[in-house]
Amino acid sequence: MLTARRNPDPRPVFRTFRMRRSLPILLAAAALLAAAGPAAAQSTVSTPSARTLYKTGPTGRFLMDGQWLFKFDTRNSGPQLETGSAGWKAVSVPNAWNAGDNSPESFAGTVGWYRKDFRLPSKAKGATWIVRFESVNYRSKVWLNGKPIGTNRGAYLPFEMRLPNSLLKRGGANRLVIRVDSRRRATDFPPSGLSALGTPTGGWWNYGGLLREVYLRKVNDVDVNTVAVQPQLPCATCAAKVRYKVTLRNYGGSSRRVRVTAKFGSRTIALGTVGVKRFTTLDKTVSVGHPKLWSPASPNLYDASIFVRARGKLLQKYTIKTGVRSVKVVDGRLFLNGAPMDFRGVFVHEDSLDKGFAIDNKQRDQELAWTKELGATVIRSHYPLSPYTSERMDELGLMQWSEIPVYSIKTKYLKQKLVRQLAARELESNINVNGNHPSVIVWSIGNELSARPGPVQGAYIADAARRAKALDPPRPVGLAVAGYPSAGCQPEYGPLDIIGVNDYFGWYPGPNGQIADRSALSDYLDGVHQCYPNKAIVVSEFGAEANRDGPVEEKGTYQFQSDFVNYHLGVFATKPWLSGAIYFALQEFRVRPDWDGGNPRPQPPIHQKGLIAFDGTKKPAFFDVQRSYRATKQFRSAAP
Repeated sequence: MLTARRNPDPRPVFRTFRMRRSLPILLAAAALLAAAGPAAAQSTVSTPSARTLYKTGPTGRFLMDGQWLFKFDTRNSGPQLETGSAGWKAVSVPNAWNAGDNSPESFAGTVGWYRKDFRLPSKAKGATWIVRFESVNYRSKVWLNGKPIGTNRGAYLPFEMRLPNSLLKRGGANRLVIRVDSRRRATDFPPSGLSALGTPTGGWWNYGGLLREVYLRKVNDVDVNTVAVQPQLPCATCAAKVRYKVTLRNYGGSSRRVRVTAKFGSRTIALGTVGVKRFTTLDKTVSVGHPKLWSPASPNLYDASIFVRARGKLLQKYTIKTGVRSVKVVDGRLFLNGAPMDFRGVFVHEDSLDKGFAIDNKQRDQELAWTKELGATVIRSHYPLSPYTSERMDELGLMQWSEIPVYSIKTKYLKQKLVRQLAARELESNINVNGNHPSVIVWSIGNELSARPGPVQGAYIADAARRAKALDPPRPVGLAVAGYPSAGCQPEYGPLDIIGVNDYFGWYPGPNGQIADRSALSDYLDGVHQCYPNKAIVVSEFGAEANRDGPVEEKGTYQFQSDFVNYHLGVFATKPWLSGAIYFALQEFRVRPDWDGGNPRPQPPIHQKGLIAFDGTKKPAFFDVQRSYRATKQFRSAAP
């Protein structure tokens, strides 16, 4: 489990920036308050339900569903907002408070407060209670019964806070309050700033709020703090080595002796009997003969759950399902289970017309169904996907390019040591949270940093790759870069296993028009391969906007988009050394208020490169991509 991150804040960079944005933020809050309608929702006390929206994780989780209260803070007036009923609005969580508001003020961000009055599901004495937030954007501070208990920064990854026994009311109502500040800074992940015209910039829409679900966790003294189950497969017909690394945390007042076992399918594995005073780590590797391998064609999963017992009593079960498979880069090709890949994939952004980022599992299932229908076998996103999505990808045999939102950080900010450290910690958090999913085939450390890395980016790449390999040695490490011929060969990419190239030849002009001509794509890709012959090369993005019928030569038409994808997929098919290609994106999503995406007739803020429109309508290019993907041999036969 992750604990709340209390990282120092590089404030000197932002003082001027924050002052320039104060007026738009206040306007946003006022506008959104007005949209909320009449206030004074009454708080109701509820008991969290004993259910979860995904299976992986410990026993003792309770979903904090039902009614929450929400209000904007236009005065930055402090924790006195916890009390009273005036101004509060009843909402359900997950919640994106600015879903449907496409204004610049909405995008710039503001401050909101959430409140939940609850009773504990159990009055058991001696139990420790923890609150888990799956994703909050962006800076948050949490109070329990009027007292602060912790802070966090970041989004897309979970964090947890212990509810102090001294503050909990075990027999009565408790009040949980969280202040959420969605205003982004130039060093955040992803960053935000102001354009030369004073409008906010950023990679995708800045939704504020509790964007994924919230849980209450009950711990009987000893908790599974982190767990890594890492199968290693030397060859497709070899026995596998499965490493279990389990860190336990004792929340009790005295040392506790526990017996820890694990499953691997029907097999029971003794991990050890140890005394846990505060933190203890168990590390054991076992051999598994003749494993059933995980692959997109046969997504075989093993129950690898962890059990913690004391004096024969089960304190906690941590549910895990994993798969045995090998992902390696050999001589410049990406291999799965000893067979070279030429996969085809799609990019996914979590967004909807009415819920914004706070989508539900029904929409996630629809995205996965579209992906399978398309014939894609890989999904990429700019941030870690929801736990439910990752679980379903394991079960469906869909692979994922798992990326952290270190997106277009300018070198002058990446130059700060603290920013590089925070980025590397984001990577570590992603690996700790998602490392047990066999669907993850690469840890991506960022997207479109400077195309000429230099020593600053080089230091980040080296540190991030080192940390990833220390936590998860078998898995490749990659980076997505803007595809510009002028970039040349970069020695700073040395620590990487995979280089993702974002290909927009024939769509964007690029610096000095160098990618305006699509006919330059083939030679460019050959040049990348020559620069990095021992690294796997993947086209991590390619796409064109489309929102209307029209001439094939006119950008923004369905006809242009179809011609674009057919041309690019045709070029990719001529590169036998290419390890895969990912279309950007599966479905439309919001970007920023002034977005045009290279389309002469845009519909901002909507990114319209999607193969599927926001309303679920498939564009003609969907079927062109589908035809090509299904005809492509994405997995070769394993070498004998």
